[in-house]
Amino acid sequence: MSTDNLDLLSDLLSQAGMRRRLLGQHRVPNRAALRFPCEKSIGLHVVTQGEVHLHAPGLEAPFALHTGDLAVMARGCEHFLTLGPAVSGLPVQTVGADGDLGPAEPGSACVISGAYQLWNAPLHPFWREMPAWFVLQADELPKLGPLALTVGLLTDELRQRQLGAETVLNGLMDVVFTYLLREMLARHAPAQHGWAQAVRDPQVRRALALMQGDPARAWTLESLALEVGLSRTALAERFREAMGDTPLAHLRTLRLQAAMRLLSSTEQTLEQVAQAVGYQDAFSFSKAFKREVGLSPREFRRHDEADRALAYRF
Repeated sequence: MSTDNLDLLSDLLSQAGMRRRLLGQHRVPNRAALRFPCEKSIGLHVVTQGEVHLHAPGLEAPFALHTGDLAVMARGCEHFLTLGPAVSGLPVQTVGADGDLGPAEPGSACVISGAYQLWNAPLHPFWREMPAWFVLQADELPKLGPLALTVGLLTDELRQRQLGAETVLNGLMDVVFTYLLREMLARHAPAQHGWAQAVRDPQVRRALALMQGDPARAWTLESLALEVGLSRTALAERFREAMGDTPLAHLRTLRLQAAMRLLSSTEQTLEQVAQAVGYQDAFSFSKAFKREVGLSPREFRRHDEADRALAYRF
């Protein structure tokens, strides 16, 4: 894809190597807390019936979510859903570990939930800038708007479970998630600097697209400046003002994210991964990887394989 036409958000989602881990509809139990062990994931809840309370670390008080409300968890953490505002003292039912919680009953509360696994640090600036929790209430959405309509399709598909339902459900959940990210970008762009601000500057946006489209290329500040039509000094100043970082520091993050994706999804050797993401040899790659990620590439691959083996579904 030409960088002139690169959809930065779509490419970012692809480059992040996100894996959909969970998808299902659940009844929130009357006298228990529904536990979501999502320490390494972005979580998504859509309330399709009733009222539930969301409990998570860092919240001053539980969020009350009603029919049609949506909540996105940007910081992976264990959290709970309950019918009432209190969670203390309630028995816990863990999603994906305690079996089917049973069909929805009249008057009960139901949620559709999904989770998208992300890699370890270093995270792309977009994920770091997201609010820990983003809640979009049903009355904030146009009833015939695309997000409300997609949620309706998702709910209907879960209810009917016709042929091809899994493919349709996965696609619809991805659409809901992407619409929510758009809303988050529009409502919570950083006031001073960050990725959401940077993409609004045409030259900085093009520099981001060039690096994101080809992170293995031997980019320098001079070559980037030439491509975007600025002097080295002007690009460095505008990039730092917009992103709060330097172009080459951002390039290093993109390369390590690409490396994590290759280590997880391929059997390429360390030498092959190093060359694919712009490092001259496996030694320099492994050194940079261990410094930023906290694990060697081999350790990261072993941990990722263990995570996949323990992945739970609902």
